[in-house]
Amino acid sequence: MAYTEISGTTCDKSFCEDHLLLSPKDVGLWDLMKLLLSKNIGKRKFIDSPDGTTEESLRRRIVIFISILAQKVLHGVYKPLNWLGSAVEFMPNFRHVNGGFFNLLSNIVSGKLVLPDKESPEYLTAIGLWDIRRDLDDRIKHEDPRYTSALAIMAAKAAYENEAYIKETVEKHWKMEFLGFFNCWNDYEEDYTTQGFMWSGNYGNIELIGVSFRGTSPFNAKDWSSDVDLSWYELPGIGKVHAGFLKALGLQKSKGWPNDIQSDGQKPYAYYEIRQKLKERLENNPNAKFLITGHSLGAALSVIFPAILAHHNETKLLSKLEGVYTFGQPRVGDNKFGEYMKEVLVTHDLRYHRFVYCNDLVPRVPFDSSDLYFKHFGDCHYYNSFYKGQVLPEEPNKNYFSILTMIPKFANAIWELLRSFIMYYQNGPEYLETYTCRSWRVVGLLFAGLPAHGPPDYVNLTRLGSPELFMTSSSVQSTNGVN
Repeated sequence: MAYTEISGTTCDKSFCEDHLLLSPKDVGLWDLMKLLLSKNIGKRKFIDSPDGTTEESLRRRIVIFISILAQKVLHGVYKPLNWLGSAVEFMPNFRHVNGGFFNLLSNIVSGKLVLPDKESPEYLTAIGLWDIRRDLDDRIKHEDPRYTSALAIMAAKAAYENEAYIKETVEKHWKMEFLGFFNCWNDYEEDYTTQGFMWSGNYGNIELIGVSFRGTSPFNAKDWSSDVDLSWYELPGIGKVHAGFLKALGLQKSKGWPNDIQSDGQKPYAYYEIRQKLKERLENNPNAKFLITGHSLGAALSVIFPAILAHHNETKLLSKLEGVYTFGQPRVGDNKFGEYMKEVLVTHDLRYHRFVYCNDLVPRVPFDSSDLYFKHFGDCHYYNSFYKGQVLPEEPNKNYFSILTMIPKFANAIWELLRSFIMYYQNGPEYLETYTCRSWRVVGLLFAGLPAHGPPDYVNLTRLGSPELFMTSSSVQSTNGVN
């Protein structure tokens, strides 16, 4: 058995066939330089891999170097970024809870200031301030091919908010049943890092249960660090899978993915908690179906969930899975994992819609090349900045850090900022972008592709995109051009 010391805890790696885990916490510049100079990466104290591991490819070592450096920087800005996020969220919520700017001034004078409550159904996170829409588009009916995708992105967006907000959204705005909020334990981080919720509604004459995972918080450096991390475990029969995503979903330290675990109830693990709740709900209604969705990090968890169901031979549950809908999904595993997932999708006749909007940077990380591990699988539902789409084998410009695409990216960022002032007049009041959203558009002039990752554009493409692209068969090709 292979044992490794992690934060003072012995961790058994026998559940996997191979592994490569990066730990940037204590790495210095000279340590990083030695990574570039020597192929014996197994000797580096910040790389956890089997004894004697070597890496002949300088290209791969450079990418590992960049990944560790990026994580190091993100860890360094964790607190300032968190403070900035708190400030960004506080001011709009503070103004709102006091009845607007002029009432706020009056409350200051009268000494009746009200502080925002982060657990109230009116409190909005940075994501919620980015796009305040809560209602489903009443023009998209059950029979419309866009319906489940439009519902899925609204659920993926709502998952960023607190439980009270989500419950009110589901019950009062969607007129559906709220089944519960989950706040789940990460065995490796020793913290509650994974959140989401479940709901139920009618899809025609069939009950449709939804599972939505919370995604990457824009001001949480740990979430962004997971996106750029190249760590992986190779699971038997499945392939290499991103380690951070596995841990967030419920990978058990020293055990991997046992079929069942003993839980004390205080530390629920996302995969096991959701699986149990689905079984209980489906037991009461054998004709019901369920979908899984998520944005960003939540999208990655949405993909891994059915992979582990298949690993545990949960064929009954998989037969009830209507589809997986991901928005801004990062790469999750290697080619072997992709082939494994394709077999799962075909065997159980599952829909898999992976949506990518324009220059969104997250679907283009971690880095992909012919000699690196992380790859997308299946078709990509790609939409340009005019919300014209195509179903493609891969999103255009598949790696974000490409010099050739920088000028078009920044030109497109200028157009997206201008478009934010036009959409209200062209498409109606629900497309009026908030000041927070427009501020992110301005940030895009410096970091092209960052605002494109936000939920507003994914909501827009499900509402404005051609219905033909949302048909069950993901092999349907659009006749629209893509810019």
